[in-house]
Amino acid sequence: MPQTTHSTSALSRLKQQLSTVTKQFWQLPLLVFSCLIFTTGSLQADETAALKSLKSGNHFAIMRHALAPGMGDPSNFDLQDCSTQRNLSQRGIDQAVNIGKRFRDSGITEAQVFTSEWCRCIDTAKYLDLNTPIELPLISSFFETREQASPQTLSLNAWLLKQDLSKPIVLVTHQVNITALTGVFPASGEIIIVKREEDGTLTVANRVQTD
Repeated sequence: MPQTTHSTSALSRLKQQLSTVTKQFWQLPLLVFSCLIFTTGSLQADETAALKSLKSGNHFAIMRHALAPGMGDPSNFDLQDCSTQRNLSQRGIDQAVNIGKRFRDSGITEAQVFTSEWCRCIDTAKYLDLNTPIELPLISSFFETREQASPQTLSLNAWLLKQDLSKPIVLVTHQVNITALTGVFPASGEIIIVKREEDGTLTVANRVQTD
């Protein structure tokens, strides 16, 4: 089928490009790496139009978790224990609730919501109240395991090329993941709207500031 051909072709190009820079990856800025995958289109100013594009069949949203004070995670970090992690502040909870309302006000009342395994992302996804979140390891943080950035980002890109975008998709993840994938350094709660072109290229179409 044409879509499969486009996806395979795009993935092949990515593999060829990434293979030449993998060994030097950590000497390269994340923005340079991301440019191998993404291009940046003209950004629309209208938030409602930007969010409504998730219904167009060729866009998805990737967003950073809501406000969670601090950086990284404590030394006693345990993925299965939220008390050992950075978590949403009350302001972060309010921010996530408000982001969900803004989705609904723009006509996105339901979406497939995928989340990192980190508690601050899971909680953000829940407070959006768009659907029951699905944990997706491909968008879990590699802040402490930077060697995973290149293979994980490539795998995420391949996964994205296969998704059915006929219904809205929202991915809730971390700054490092979004920057590696798109070249964008998002604020807490910021939404990046991405367009999947017919040839499989992924384009940053919009940035929606939410605080």
